[in-house]
Amino acid sequence: MFYYVLKYVLLGPLLRVVFRPRIEGLDHVPASGAAIVAGNHLSFADHFLMPAVLRRRITFLAKAEYFTGPGLKGRLTAFFFRSAGQIPVDRSGKEAGQAAIREGLGVLGKDELLGIYPEGTRSHDGRLYKGKVGVAVMALRAGVPVVPCAMIGTFEAQPPGRKIPKLHPVVIRFGEPLDFSRYAGLEREKAVLRAVTDEIMYAVLTLSGQEYVDRYAADVKAEEAAKAAKGPRFPRLPHR
Repeated sequence: MFYYVLKYVLLGPLLRVVFRPRIEGLDHVPASGAAIVAGNHLSFADHFLMPAVLRRRITFLAKAEYFTGPGLKGRLTAFFFRSAGQIPVDRSGKEAGQAAIREGLGVLGKDELLGIYPEGTRSHDGRLYKGKVGVAVMALRAGVPVVPCAMIGTFEAQPPGRKIPKLHPVVIRFGEPLDFSRYAGLEREKAVLRAVTDEIMYAVLTLSGQEYVDRYAADVKAEEAAKAAKGPRFPRLPHR
């Protein structure tokens, strides 16, 4: 119930006024039945903009940190995400990934829309990063289509670290559903999972026009954080 209050009364109208998103290809999203909507992830605003423009309810796999933050802000954020029907995902290991897949399959098993960001985290620099294969596992096990989606302009409107978004044109573009029925029964084949995931990411890339990086975003973030922690390195001056 609270999901629809947010969508049609509280948050949805506000987002449309602030961002004035242009929606393209909305008819590519199935009107009924299970499907995965796989998108790029550029901003915290993505969590709200895509559901606001869809005609159907969509459930996202959201990182567990949104449900466990400290203080009043953390409690309010957790309340919001739970009330909106979002599912917390622990991203700390392989078993956590399996739990996320089970949760996602549960959503698809109810003939609902499942939203997922295959990159696994927000892009910190606006580029598109390598997708994780969980989206392929769920698509093949559930036998459902994958609708690629590109958020364009949300990075400029609310980049990481910016709390209040600024006015910037936003486009939400949906592509034609991808059918992977030709791989039925092969969800345990690593090469197949990689091929399916790469096809999904290529479709997102075609829609978004981003620069692509063939590495996981989390790895790049960790490397850059480690370099920043070490601080600048200055050359030694010769002894006199």
